[in-house]
Amino acid sequence: MLLAPRYGQASLADLIPSALAYLDVPGETDRIGLDLDGISRVCVLLVDGLGAELLAAHPRQAPFLSQSAGRHLTAGFPTTTSTSLSSIGTGLPSGEHGVVGYLIAAEGQDRLMNPLKWRLHGAGPRVDLLQELVPEQFQPTPTAFERAAQHGITVTRVGPPYQYESGLTRAVLRGGTFVPSFSMGDLVDGAATALRAAERTLVYAYHGELDLTGHARGACSEAWALELAQVDLLVRQLADRLPADAALIVTADHGMVDVRSPVDLDALPELHDGVRLIGGEPRARHVYTDDGAAAGVAARWRDRFGEDYEVLTRADAIANGWFGPVVTPAAHRRIGDVIALARDTGALIRTAAEPLQSRLIGHHGSLTSAELHVPLLTFRR
Repeated sequence: MLLAPRYGQASLADLIPSALAYLDVPGETDRIGLDLDGISRVCVLLVDGLGAELLAAHPRQAPFLSQSAGRHLTAGFPTTTSTSLSSIGTGLPSGEHGVVGYLIAAEGQDRLMNPLKWRLHGAGPRVDLLQELVPEQFQPTPTAFERAAQHGITVTRVGPPYQYESGLTRAVLRGGTFVPSFSMGDLVDGAATALRAAERTLVYAYHGELDLTGHARGACSEAWALELAQVDLLVRQLADRLPADAALIVTADHGMVDVRSPVDLDALPELHDGVRLIGGEPRARHVYTDDGAAAGVAARWRDRFGEDYEVLTRADAIANGWFGPVVTPAAHRRIGDVIALARDTGALIRTAAEPLQSRLIGHHGSLTSAELHVPLLTFRR
């Protein structure tokens, strides 16, 4: 069963604006009921790939996290890292911030763009996308971090060095100071130190190894469970170091599903008639078609995949509210003419065009509860 994001009341896009309300940032309101009265320092820790259902299934490996489990948010659509980090950073659904997927159409380019790496996908001439698609112009709305800093909040972002000044960071996570972290212990120390930097502070911290483990070994693997235990220790250590007027909020960008029944699109040439580009990712494909071909492509894909996949046109996906209540013209151009979502444990892989991604076990992107629901855990002294 596919679900819809709960924009405006319980989505990732609502989290930091809700926290800013307690830091007295004008114009911000608590949309999700955080209950942070008396708090003047907030740390938001995003654990990549920590779905709410996965956490609920592993209380033994995550005893500290599990003691606060219960509430959850929805990610946006699609349930993928670049889109979710964009919603965290901007406080907007994907239809407004415009990072609408893993591989998306880019203005003026004949190849798809990977926003996480801010580069074009596939073979072709080398293009400096930071110059061709300037991040601050690609997503021009002030971020939640910029809004906080403008009103006197000391903002610190703690994450792996590759995120510093990356295209995605410049587009949707800009604002405040960036502190690189080189290990779990370094992340704890960096976030705890940043919380004490001023009387009103906002810290955003990112941890990515759980997601990497799930992709490579599967979210049902022992390796994933062992990595979750390390995350549980990280959170406990950070919570133990909170100042008295601070709160730690733990969430994630998406959940994960182990794929059991992939379909290789590169082995089905009949599905490529009328198709220019296939983007997105295996559980949430953006299909860009020739002019006037979208309806025919959608019909052929529906006939081939039946009830295992939801196949619909861009207009229908927008009408469903999947990208939020507002879709800007720029975002509209980046959304596929046809959208194809996996319902169960399937995935639309491409062994020729995406050989590495096609070998992964864990995937996300669709709107099943396992992918859409992420934890909302709050810790305070």
